[in-house]
Amino acid sequence: MSEARDLIEATTPGAVLEEIEERGELTLVVEKEQLLSVARFLQGPPLSFVLLSDVTCADYPDHPDRFRLAYQLTSIESGTFLRLRVWAGAQNPEVSSVTPVWKTANWLEREVYDLFGVRFTDHPDLCRILMPLDWEGHPLRRDYPIGGEEVEFSHHVLGGGDAMTRRPEA
Repeated sequence: MSEARDLIEATTPGAVLEEIEERGELTLVVEKEQLLSVARFLQGPPLSFVLLSDVTCADYPDHPDRFRLAYQLTSIESGTFLRLRVWAGAQNPEVSSVTPVWKTANWLEREVYDLFGVRFTDHPDLCRILMPLDWEGHPLRRDYPIGGEEVEFSHHVLGGGDAMTRRPEA
């Protein structure tokens, strides 16, 4: 077991569900209900993971908890990296916001909400950030309908004629 896991377990028993170390990178999968407690512990000494650089989401439709979040953390003091993962659930996916711990989570969590529909409880301003406010659904979900908009081309763009059949001037 890693030092980070040992320290977390000492303060929040049962919070770490799994530890993965691959290619020198440490990932801890944490219990959804313990995410905020673990985040607060990691941000302070002795580990001092003061920088949250990214929050990402992946959609696994066949997994019982479906949406997996990943938090990329850096300790400026020690130069170490840590990835936290948490499953948000399939029906009404929701986890606690970590904005009280890391202010950078504000917009990152809004992106995940906008594109995947994962809600962050106690987020200061959980609203769309990338899609128009009246957009229906969450476009990065695997069950989101694939479609498109027909694009109208104008002969004025290339100076006249059908752009597909017109030969360039010699």
